Amino acid sequence: MKKHIAGYAAMVLTASALLIAGGCAGPKNLAYFQDVDRTELQLPSDASIRIQPGDKLSIVVKSRDPKLSEMFNLPVTTNRLGQMSSVAVAEGISGYTVDKDGDIDFPVIGSMKIAGMTRGELAAFIKGELMGRGLVKDPVVTVEYLNATFSVLGEVNRQGRFEMDKDEVSILEALALAGDLTIQGRRENVVVVRTEGGKINRYVVDLTDLGALTSSPAYHLRQGDVVYVEPNEVRKRQATVNGNNVLSWGFWVSVASLLTSIAVLIVK
Repeated sequence: MKKHIAGYAAMVLTASALLIAGGCAGPKNLAYFQDVDRTELQLPSDASIRIQPGDKLSIVVKSRDPKLSEMFNLPVTTNRLGQMSSVAVAEGISGYTVDKDGDIDFPVIGSMKIAGMTRGELAAFIKGELMGRGLVKDPVVTVEYLNATFSVLGEVNRQGRFEMDKDEVSILEALALAGDLTIQGRRENVVVVRTEGGKINRYVVDLTDLGALTSSPAYHLRQGDVVYVEPNEVRKRQATVNGNNVLSWGFWVSVASLLTSIAVLIVK
């Protein structure tokens, strides 16, 4: 009888150990770009971020005659005596805030609808207006974003909000800035949340499939995007450790210890 009980206890112990081992096993999809047959992929010809309502822009006009170009540049202002300035200021640079209709009010030229343009397109448009109206003969126009950022959350080594320091930022570059995924992050289920046309859209990308990744609308990020890396099942169980939870590591360790003790006593 004791032998039967001991055998049963050993079987349960073995099953428990296998469950523990299975629960601790890492995810299968750890490597990126597993579609190794693909050697060349086509990317969009122009994936530059485009100006949208709420953006803050620095627009600077320069020419050979500084006095002539000064009239088109906003003065650097500061708040004094608690009075709010009428111009948005960031790090000493005055900027234009694109209104809800996608317009800004530019000196002398007046209201301009600029939503949907790239930085280069806006600079070329302003240059054309200045020259076409005979206002400045040799303008050099530079446009910079003052508040273009994206955020990375979830199973990465460095969560946070990051500045978009160029016109095209891929999701791979964003994850690199965040220190890459942790070992517990799901490579095949990375979510990009994006606000478009007054709606919130959700895109899911698979880092293990380079072909599908580069063809996704979320491959190149837009200002305001949020990238979320979902934890794998092992990480989820670690986050819900509970003495009454049969999926927890502590539970199975306790079961294994108990069964070992019972088996030893029965054999004696």
